[in-house]
Amino acid sequence: MPYAITQTCCTDASCVAACPVNCIHPTPDEPDYGKADMLYVDPRTCIDCGACADACPVDAVFPAETLVGGLAEYPRINADYFADKPVAPRSGPTFHQWGPPRFDRVLPADFPRLDVAVVGTGPAGMYTVQDLLLHTPARVTVYDRLTEPGGLIRYGVAPDHQATKRIGETFARHHVHERVRMRLGVEVGRDVSVEQLRARHDAVIYATGAAESRALGIPGEELTVPATTVVGWYNGHPEVPADALDVSGERVVVVGNGNVALDIARILTADPAALTGVPPAVRARLGAVREVVLLGRRGPESAAYTRPELMAIRNRSGVDLVVDDADQRVGQAVEDGAAPLLAGVRRERVDWAAPVPPGRRIVLRFHSAPEKFTGSLLHTGGADIPADLVVKAIGHRARPLPGLPFDEATGTVPNEAGRVAPGTYVVGWIKRGSTGGIGANRQDAAETVATLLQDARATR
Repeated sequence: MPYAITQTCCTDASCVAACPVNCIHPTPDEPDYGKADMLYVDPRTCIDCGACADACPVDAVFPAETLVGGLAEYPRINADYFADKPVAPRSGPTFHQWGPPRFDRVLPADFPRLDVAVVGTGPAGMYTVQDLLLHTPARVTVYDRLTEPGGLIRYGVAPDHQATKRIGETFARHHVHERVRMRLGVEVGRDVSVEQLRARHDAVIYATGAAESRALGIPGEELTVPATTVVGWYNGHPEVPADALDVSGERVVVVGNGNVALDIARILTADPAALTGVPPAVRARLGAVREVVLLGRRGPESAAYTRPELMAIRNRSGVDLVVDDADQRVGQAVEDGAAPLLAGVRRERVDWAAPVPPGRRIVLRFHSAPEKFTGSLLHTGGADIPADLVVKAIGHRARPLPGLPFDEATGTVPNEAGRVAPGTYVVGWIKRGSTGGIGANRQDAAETVATLLQDARATR
């Protein structure tokens, strides 16, 4: 019985290292890694040892025959990834090939015990802490502006994705490590400056993420709500109170076609009683929304959401999924297979002047750019859509930190392999922009720590 990887895969590749027969791909040294929606188990070479399931930090790996319901498609999805990839003839397990020896992390005997500060307790920050603890004798001080650690895991992952949030348990063990000191409720720029941090520590690594939503640049944008506010609201972020959002209307428009947009649509159309991960005060305000429109400026073939996330929406019971068929290019893309997951989704020309139909539904509308929002009507290139609430979910950007350089165009801190200057480094979304999921931060952290060590060896 081969194993299969499912929707909650975080792509941090813990399973790759655990697999004794190299049946999980793409691996971190393969071109598709970081581009694929998830990792996949090759059923042709899997030996059913279960090592991958034991290593997975988010409970995303299961025996294929045990998957039912919304997860029943995943054995086929795993197998399809390898359909055009040959398997070399073998008489036994295909073990990892030996590569040339690498000594990237060998430190000289007199290497000093560095005092390193890591600013941020999200995935990027904690993968960095983990790398420092595993590969160096450094002492680490972890700073976070909030009084509870967790960052994106705690306040960014959708509350109905509890398996994904479990990776926070892996990170939590680092909080009590003997070489780690936690400084919570300390904000850089308010309680301590960049210059003060640099004076206190041998090196400072900033993992402060991308906390601001990108701008739409349309009249009436001030009447819209950033996705960061909505996500923080239903996750109980301490800076977003329960009454911060009015979701008493029937129709919400979300501008964006990424995973965050899908998360918002899924939560707003869910049965509130099933959302046990949502704070009770917030859950009490849910239930009125009956239609969420996901507005995509480009076609379905350019949508940024991952295949597993769209499948989770498509396979829901009690909530319809509809593609607005007003633009013939959408139907052509579906028929040509450019957007294969939409092939079985009902298409109809939506009459926006009509009342919201009975029941609950999510409408995917493509080739439709927002032009103006009046507070009750969203004007787009092809239609005027009545909306009780408009959410902008077109990506995130970092906030400038006083004392660090900042590129306004990219919303990141300029760096070279994580180095801002010797002794000052960045990791995660503030380093590379808001691309890549949780697991991408593991390799990103390794690069930044390697750069730090290179500088330490050079400068002693």
